[in-house]
Amino acid sequence: MEHRNSVLIVEDDVNINGLLKEALEKEGYICTQAFSGTEARMILQGERYSVILLDLMLPGIPGEEVLRDIRKKGNTPVIILTAKDTIDDKVEFLRGGADDYVTKPFDIKEVTARVEVQIRRAETTGRKEEEHRFTYQELELNKGDFTVKVGNTELPHITKQEFSILELLLKHPKKVFSKEEMFEYAWEKQYRGETKTLDVHISNIRKKIKAVTDKEYIETVWGIGYRLHP
Repeated sequence: MEHRNSVLIVEDDVNINGLLKEALEKEGYICTQAFSGTEARMILQGERYSVILLDLMLPGIPGEEVLRDIRKKGNTPVIILTAKDTIDDKVEFLRGGADDYVTKPFDIKEVTARVEVQIRRAETTGRKEEEHRFTYQELELNKGDFTVKVGNTELPHITKQEFSILELLLKHPKKVFSKEEMFEYAWEKQYRGETKTLDVHISNIRKKIKAVTDKEYIETVWGIGYRLHP
């Protein structure tokens, strides 16, 4: 479970950890503290956070390994807390999956500002992802990576026109579309009465869906066109 504006502070120095917690809570953040890599790993097995502040020099599991664990599970923003300040070190942090870093000794105000930036960026990214994703029952279309899935199974070899046909249907799940409307949307040119091309693409989409589920997703409305199966 994730609480909005929640921060996990992974720092073995009790004083620094306490100062960060106090400052962030004054700004309205919900903070959880971990004082070792082992403790952080245990906490992250059951909870998700808006941002993670991660020291690398930790007892138990090192911070680099904690970061790898975080990246295996998702894209939670991670800000590294470090005493290393060379360009090579900073490049290594970012290549290792960190979103930002703060060099010790740091100003608490800088840390809170960077936390705010990461939360705002994650929220903006989340909204963009939602704008590019359309779902209907177990069918999901993602414009961001040009994929169509039924459940967790991706449909193979989806063409541009097949993708556009499904996009139109999923954008308006209750609407019946004429063949003219669907053709002009998917092929981006004027419809001239030829139905075979569209019908073949609809048939191909049905076959690809049928390969992974028995459920029908596209219904033929005779004399009009197509819609999503209610």
